[in-house]
Amino acid sequence: MNYPLALLFALLILFSACSGTKPLDIGAKNGNFIECPSSPNCVSTQTTSKKHKMEPIPYKLPLEEAKAKLLKIIGNMPRTTITQNEGPYLHSEFKSKLMKYVDDVEFYFDDAGKLIHFRSASRKGYSDMGVNKKRMKAITEAFVGT
Repeated sequence: MNYPLALLFALLILFSACSGTKPLDIGAKNGNFIECPSSPNCVSTQTTSKKHKMEPIPYKLPLEEAKAKLLKIIGNMPRTTITQNEGPYLHSEFKSKLMKYVDDVEFYFDDAGKLIHFRSASRKGYSDMGVNKKRMKAITEAFVGT
């Protein structure tokens, strides 16, 4: 038996299982995201849960300029893919470096309120060691600070 090949195959299966499949219930329905689960691996500007709650990102630019600015910030982050960009909604996938875990990050531009709402959640696991919250703080700081 070819052990290195078998080990490589086993690792490939393991890492592909970490990514999970894109959830069917994500998206902004009437400008609202689904609620965060009880696990600590989700943050949202629209949640009713204090432990998951973050503030939306304010903007003053016209919608398309604000969207372009956010896309540039996200595009400069490693292992990130924009999977949907329609109207006031963006969906992106952030993949961890080592284990290839995928986080779904959604944005909704409330142009009337000049706020960018977001939801960032891990597809798999229970705890994310605060990764989603740190990422969203970094994105907010990059957007507001530039």
